[in-house]
Amino acid sequence: MNTYKAPVRDMSFALFDVIQAEALYAKLGIEAAQRDVMDAALEEAAKFNENVLAPLNGIGDREGCTFDKATGAVKTPTGFKEAYAQFVEGGWAGITARAELGGMDLPESFGVVMKEMIDAANLSWGNYPLLSHGATEALKHHGEPWQQEVFLKAIVEGRWTGTMCLTEPHCGSDLGLLKTRAEPIADGKYAITGTKIFITGGEHDFTDNIVHLVLARLPDAPAGTKGISLFIVPKMKVARDGTVGERNAARCGSIEHKMGIHGSVTCVMNFDGAEGYLIGQPNKGLAAMFTMMNTARLAVGIQGLGLIDRAFQNALRYSRDRLQMRALSGAKEPSKPADPIIVHADIRRMLLTSKALAEGGRLLSYHAATLVDVMERTSDEAERKQADDLLSFLTPIVKACLTEWSVECTYNSLQCFGGHGYVAEWGMEQLARDARITTIYEGTTQIQALDLLGRKVMQQQGVGLKQFLGMIQQFCEQNIGNAAVAEFIGPLATLAKEYADTTMAVGRKAAGNPEEIGAASVDYLFYSGYVALAYWWAKSVAVAEAGDYPADFKTAKRETARFYFQRLLPRTRLHKAGIEAGPASLLALDAALFDS
Repeated sequence: MNTYKAPVRDMSFALFDVIQAEALYAKLGIEAAQRDVMDAALEEAAKFNENVLAPLNGIGDREGCTFDKATGAVKTPTGFKEAYAQFVEGGWAGITARAELGGMDLPESFGVVMKEMIDAANLSWGNYPLLSHGATEALKHHGEPWQQEVFLKAIVEGRWTGTMCLTEPHCGSDLGLLKTRAEPIADGKYAITGTKIFITGGEHDFTDNIVHLVLARLPDAPAGTKGISLFIVPKMKVARDGTVGERNAARCGSIEHKMGIHGSVTCVMNFDGAEGYLIGQPNKGLAAMFTMMNTARLAVGIQGLGLIDRAFQNALRYSRDRLQMRALSGAKEPSKPADPIIVHADIRRMLLTSKALAEGGRLLSYHAATLVDVMERTSDEAERKQADDLLSFLTPIVKACLTEWSVECTYNSLQCFGGHGYVAEWGMEQLARDARITTIYEGTTQIQALDLLGRKVMQQQGVGLKQFLGMIQQFCEQNIGNAAVAEFIGPLATLAKEYADTTMAVGRKAAGNPEEIGAASVDYLFYSGYVALAYWWAKSVAVAEAGDYPADFKTAKRETARFYFQRLLPRTRLHKAGIEAGPASLLALDAALFDS
């Protein structure tokens, strides 16, 4: 009963009308990225996701993945392998990869639109190509030419998939503690020994070979994060000429039984002297791995977006059909025994929260993706640096806010169903369970918050923040006197100034007490996210009112923006209070007294 319809009209509006991506693509020389071509591709992508992936979502949740302890093999749920074959056959595996690698050479931001559809249709299935995309990025930026020829092309074509192998049983986010070893052997190869956990797609039945990118230490490596190197360790041994040999000593030891994303296999991977190749420079593996992680963090934010939208669609349909009581102001459909629940104010609050966060979050994340396009394709170094600075600032906001909002919105959408939402038949409880992991993997919300405030704002002197505030200021100045957005411009301009002042105040306090950063970081992150969406909602209304759009589309944008400014943006008051409260109340109670 749980279905998905790709919101192609709003996706196109966000990418092309508000963000103006077509002009950017032309400037960057992406010849294949004309809007008519891209809109047609969106329609085809929608068909695949609606008709192939979405029907498998519930099946994947019920069946999960199965593990053969004797062989270490993993079987994915019914239909998953066949859907991957269709995905590859349609050319979707390499849509953003360069043509010389076998890809379609489309912009990264178009890939993000496709990814939103995938994640809304079937989040578990989408994890498999997600990790392949991360491996592609690392190989593209750090691999030697022969490694790109042998490994990268195979992943782009979809013949092989990729993984990221970071976490170990004794260390999570503190990678400086990892113990996996890499011993040099003959012919420039290394023997990799160690155990990695929580490896998405570490074993499956989609492809014959899987390319693991593994963090490990060389024998003479310095301690901590400065002594980490990155290695290519394929499931099947692969020679430099691309010849595939025997099974490597890399095996799945078990799979995790999880709260959600049951169709996505999460493995314990054991490397017992597995043969691999160094990628990048010795002891510089963390920098290479972060190429994957930063891309993956944006991608996980998109997972949150997809879940918000799918949950909203199903809750909206149910709320229009479900009859329950009468509207407080009088019957709205007197010919029926009761009114549909969408007439009730609190149902509307929950639905509008999801709509506002989905459509605003779509603009936030698509804009971030266009910055990846600039970084990848511009020949202007100053422009590349500017895009990098802004993207670095926005990435933790996209990742953390969209995933946390997905938990809120899947909960709200389930709540619209009442008791029916709690049972598996309607598919809503699956979305709520699936959403929970998105706030954790690829860096928890707390890690994103520390990255934003501690590194991207304080350490980097707020270079990305200044750009973002400049965008807001320019928009407000350009729209002085624009009656269509007058109600939004004043609050937005005031909030932008407060944002700058609040940041400066935190910086001054942190100079005297570094605990201020940790105490303020999560509130600062959410404050940033709500300001960001205020900007994008005001801009959406400005574009919609100035364009040739249907009256109902304009009305929906304007009224949703009003709801956002009146009902969601005031959350910044709470977060500002949290920022200003400081660390005292958090640190005063001795740890030994927490259970007293």
